[in-house]
Amino acid sequence: MSPDARPAPTGPSGHRPAGPARTAPGAAPTLRRVLTQAGFETRMILRNGEQLLVTVILPVLVLVGLARTGFVDLATGGASRIDFVAPGVLALAVMSTAFTSQAIATAFDRRNGVLRLLATTPLGRGGLLAGKVLGVLAVELVQVVVIGAVAVALGWRPELAGVPAALLALLLGTAAFTSLALALAGSLRAEAVLATANLVLVLLAVAGGIVIPASQLPGWLGDAALLLPSGALGEALRAGLVHGELAVTSLLVLLAWAVALAWGARRLFRWH
Repeated sequence: MSPDARPAPTGPSGHRPAGPARTAPGAAPTLRRVLTQAGFETRMILRNGEQLLVTVILPVLVLVGLARTGFVDLATGGASRIDFVAPGVLALAVMSTAFTSQAIATAFDRRNGVLRLLATTPLGRGGLLAGKVLGVLAVELVQVVVIGAVAVALGWRPELAGVPAALLALLLGTAAFTSLALALAGSLRAEAVLATANLVLVLLAVAGGIVIPASQLPGWLGDAALLLPSGALGEALRAGLVHGELAVTSLLVLLAWAVALAWGARRLFRWH
């Protein structure tokens, strides 16, 4: 018998000894998959020139314009102009990222089949949505740092006692506007979403109680703005960062919108 034909050695019981265990390749842990997707979503927004213009550059220009010029008459209630303007610009930044940017990106991903493809991967639908939400929060963190730094350079001195209330308002506003973005992106054609999202952003920025407080809007428009998610977010941020107060009514309005829009997004969203 040749050496190559020798039988493999056996153990005392006649069985061959087990070799090194082999494990089949599997998917990465859920948390890692979600964080990877969140990083991808964040980079896609910050590297896109148009998205960067809407999410960072435009809010900074609005901040400087309102703080350093008087083309918009604002009754600041004794606060400095920059102290009064900065919270509204932060609200505008949240809307630009959580709503407009997310609605447009998701709509075109849906049209191109990207959402349907990712939903069949180990990431899954839940992981994809979680990655999108974390990506929005990461971009908002960049916005807060950049806008906050510019505002401080212009003389902004926020009321530190109201920072926790402002953070809660930002989280509720993000939940509400992200849900609205998904409802819109999952039910309309991509081109319709592009036009609608930009139009809604402009309308809410001008007459939705964000940059101009609801109390300074004419007649019934001011009352209606207080019940909109934009007006509630602007009022809650101004109450916290200007007066150091907790705007309970505005936060409850935001919470109601977040719950209702999340339910609507779940009902209306179509993956393809």
